[in-house]
Amino acid sequence: MNKKVNTALFLIGATIFNLLIIFILSIGSMLLIVSIFGQSIQEIFAYLFIFVLIGSLVASFFIYGVVMKKITAKIDMEKYFHPIFKKRRK
Repeated sequence: MNKKVNTALFLIGATIFNLLIIFILSIGSMLLIVSIFGQSIQEIFAYLFIFVLIGSLVASFFIYGVVMKKITAKIDMEKYFHPIFKKRRK
C-alpha cells in the first residue's frame, strides 16, 4: 500500500475510533446517571442528555489526543502517511 491509501485507512479508522469512544462515554454516563437518580430524573433528562453529549465529545477528543501522542511517539508518521495539509508557499 502507498502513503495515500495508508492515510485514508488511518483517517477512517481514527474516525470510527472517535465515534466509538463518544458512543461508549455517552451511553455509560447516561446509564450511570439513571442508576444513581432513578426515575426522579425524567423532568431534566433532555437537558442532562445535552450536557452528557457535550461532555462525551470533549472527553473523546481528549482521549483521542492522548492516544495520538502515544502513537506518534512510537511511529514515524511521515514515513507511512501522506501529509493531509500542505505547507503554504510564501
